[in-house]
Amino acid sequence: MSKYQTIKQLGVFLIEQKKFWLIPIIIVLVLLTALVLFTENSVIAPFVYTLF
Repeated sequence: MSKYQTIKQLGVFLIEQKKFWLIPIIIVLVLLTALVLFTENSVIAPFVYTLF
């Protein structure tokens, strides 16, 4: 099984079922997750917390 098989299946599902409204939600969740992971132990962490 490929490493990115789940992501591929999710993309195929969204396209086949015409669930295009879910794409922006998924993108925002991925970006917020990346923001939290990359700023977890960095110098800019205090500045990120002021955004929320």
